[in-house]
Amino acid sequence: MSTDRMTRINELLRREIAEGLYKIVNDKGFDFAAVTVTHVVTSPDLRHARILVSIREHEDDRQHILNQLSRHRKDLQQAIRKHLHIKYTPRLSFEIDESIAEGDRVLDLISQIEHEEETDDDGAESE
Repeated sequence: MSTDRMTRINELLRREIAEGLYKIVNDKGFDFAAVTVTHVVTSPDLRHARILVSIREHEDDRQHILNQLSRHRKDLQQAIRKHLHIKYTPRLSFEIDESIAEGDRVLDLISQIEHEEETDDDGAESE
C-alpha cells in the first residue's frame, strides 16, 4: 500500500477516534481536556492500529485513563466501521505517547538555561 494512502488512513482514523472519544467515552471522572490523540499507526494490512495518546496533567492517573480508553475500544471500532469506508476495520490498541511530555521537558530546560544566562549577564554588567 502506498505511503500517501497509509498517511491519509492514519489521519482519518486519528480524527474519527478523537471525535469518537467525546461521543462514546462518558465515564465519570474522564478528563477529555487531558487526552489528545497524537498519532495513529496502522498496519499495512489495515487489521491493527496503534493509537498514541498524550495524557497531560494526570501523571498518577495515566494508566487508569488508558484503561478507560481500552474499555471503549469496541465502541470506537464500531464508530470507525460506521463512518469510514475501508476494507477492514482495524483492531485498536492504545499506548501513551511521551513525545509531547519530552518536548515540554526540553523547552523547560532551554527556558531554564536562558534564564540562567540572563541572570549571569545581569551580574556581569553591574560590576
